[in-house]
Amino acid sequence: MTVRTLAIASDHAGIEMKAQLKTWLGGLGHEVIDLGTNGTESVDYPDFAAAMAAAVTEGRAERGVLICGTGIGISIAANRHPGVRAALAHDMTTARLARGHNDANVLALGARVIGIEVAKDCVAAFLATEFEGGERHSRRIAKMG
Repeated sequence: MTVRTLAIASDHAGIEMKAQLKTWLGGLGHEVIDLGTNGTESVDYPDFAAAMAAAVTEGRAERGVLICGTGIGISIAANRHPGVRAALAHDMTTARLARGHNDANVLALGARVIGIEVAKDCVAAFLATEFEGGERHSRRIAKMG
């Protein structure tokens, strides 16, 4: 297992999943940077997507995990930041392909859509998979900027 520095953030809907994933990842030996939120009071997910974008693009974290209710809003917000390739995953296959084919550096999860065990499977696949590279995939990544 490669130990990584990871950033994790969520809105209020993802707070419980974030806490569980943070503990699990720390137990695996990863350094986890918690970017918030830290309570169940309603917050705006774009703020946490922006914090994640900064952590990843500034090199404070190798990869990131974002969580909101569905994963949709927070992934859209994250992808507005140059250098972020956030992918929403609902299973191990989409998480693996997000890395292998799209070189995603942020994984988005929906706490109201998947359970914690599926979330762990997604994160594990996301962390274990490297970008396949190759002309086809690299050409597409280059077009995204």
